[in-house]
Amino acid sequence: MPSEAAAPPLDVDRILADPGVRIVVCCGAGGVGKTTTAAALALRAAERHGRRTVVLTIDPARRLAQSLGLTELDNTPRQVKGIDVEESGGELHAMMLDMKRTFDDVVLQHTDPAKAAEIFANPFYQAMSSTFAGTQEYMAMEKLGQLHARGEWDLIVVDTPPSRSALDFLDAPARLSRFLDGRMLRLLLAPARTGGRSMFSFVTAGFGMFSKAVQKVIGAQLLTDLSGFVAALDSMFGGFRQRAEQTYRILQARETAFLLVAAPEPDAVREAAYFAGRLRDERMPLAGLVLNRVHRPAVPELSAADSIAAAARLTQEGGHAGTVEVLRAHAALAEQAVREQRVAARFTEAFPAVPTVSVTAQPADVHDVDGLRTIGEAINRR
Repeated sequence: MPSEAAAPPLDVDRILADPGVRIVVCCGAGGVGKTTTAAALALRAAERHGRRTVVLTIDPARRLAQSLGLTELDNTPRQVKGIDVEESGGELHAMMLDMKRTFDDVVLQHTDPAKAAEIFANPFYQAMSSTFAGTQEYMAMEKLGQLHARGEWDLIVVDTPPSRSALDFLDAPARLSRFLDGRMLRLLLAPARTGGRSMFSFVTAGFGMFSKAVQKVIGAQLLTDLSGFVAALDSMFGGFRQRAEQTYRILQARETAFLLVAAPEPDAVREAAYFAGRLRDERMPLAGLVLNRVHRPAVPELSAADSIAAAARLTQEGGHAGTVEVLRAHAALAEQAVREQRVAARFTEAFPAVPTVSVTAQPADVHDVDGLRTIGEAINRR
């Protein structure tokens, strides 16, 4: 039977210690321990390897702040105090993406105050910066690019949303380019570039049948808001595209390491395999798979069948009831371990060259820095 042992071992410490690796991106399905893994890796990079590290969560999970002993996380990196970096000289900072504030910061950075005020007041911008699908993923790309460009960090650890949204993170530059190159956008930009008249008067006077059709579909006021938004952002669009494409190239470079995080469950392993295929297609550096919450019996050489048989014999012979229960519990755990190996093999068979490390299921959830250290040790135990 194929097993996880067929895959080459993943040496996470080597990745964290490598000065050439500046970005680690943790990806995977929801509920597999991805946020905890990202925090544990960032903590270990700071404490064990002396790196100035920041962990950025795109998924709005409060667990990260809790486990790092912070009262809150926001769009600004906050230093984590009370960790053991006296010998290593490292630092650990943490932050959570605020997509609206990131969008606002981009506007402020690339326009003058009067133009920024016009953009902020536009209803279409207010909606887009807060709720539009895709804005979070693009702003995550912006924030990662900002952190990388500042050059303050030896290592940036990114905790992405569940897999399909994380793929949206990778797709953001291409989607932005399609939007910017779209025919509708070029039509809306035309008056800002050529006429100086208000967009609404231009549309009603110049587009004829086109403008009437558009207004019927989306309404005159929304068209006016959208047109004003596009015109106000016209000078920024080139910069948006350039920065997104630059960050995309960074994600393809050797300084980035993608780590897939999964649990030995069919849906989670399927998601990991899907993501691995996309990374391969996009020529992005997949460093390995962290298989979380793996169950291992204390006596692996005792099979489930033998354990069940021994329990049955003891029961017939009037053996100790406690021993019988222990044997049955061992049998159940051994059977679970075999099922998990079969599930994990679906990934290793599809991607035999991808290094893999298994992390034993912990007896309790992680709530503090000590728990994160335990996870970090488990990921690097060989």
